[in-house]
Amino acid sequence: MVALAALLLGAAFISTSAAADSVTERGERFERVVEENGQRYTLLGSGVFRYMIWTAYAGAYYQLEGEREPQPLNDVPRRLELAYFHEIAAEDFAEATEKTLNDSLTLFEFNQVKESMAQLNQQYRDVVPGDRYLLSWDGDQLRLALNGETLYEDSSAEFASAMFGIWLGERPLGEDFRDALLGQN
Repeated sequence: MVALAALLLGAAFISTSAAADSVTERGERFERVVEENGQRYTLLGSGVFRYMIWTAYAGAYYQLEGEREPQPLNDVPRRLELAYFHEIAAEDFAEATEKTLNDSLTLFEFNQVKESMAQLNQQYRDVVPGDRYLLSWDGDQLRLALNGETLYEDSSAEFASAMFGIWLGERPLGEDFRDALLGQN
């Protein structure tokens, strides 16, 4: 009986410890701290993006450890991870990226990133439920990865800020989602 109680107590501690190290959004788990290429990133916020009547994806936003104030459009190393709940075609990602950047940037800013955007748009892949896209900026390199496979890299800080601005800028895809990612709700 004592052994069973100790086993249950131990299992509860491990479960609580694992839960403290991550957050869950609609069944998708995001670590509170992520290490990549020698840099540590701390979770600032997470949430779920809803599009019309669909719950499209869950997301988590990270910044370089020690950078507690949200700086999604500055040169701070940062990461945005999105976990998808529905199938989405690569062409839809490309179309949405172009439309959102065109709507949110000035004509001059859009023209500055247009070539990089066109190259990135060619690299999108279809997603199915459970797939994850990662957008990251390490201070030197923008990277787009799908399920851990790098699809695109670019060294433009301006393009990195434009891409993060889709979700985290002044005119994001969803203000509630942006605020949740920035830990503001």
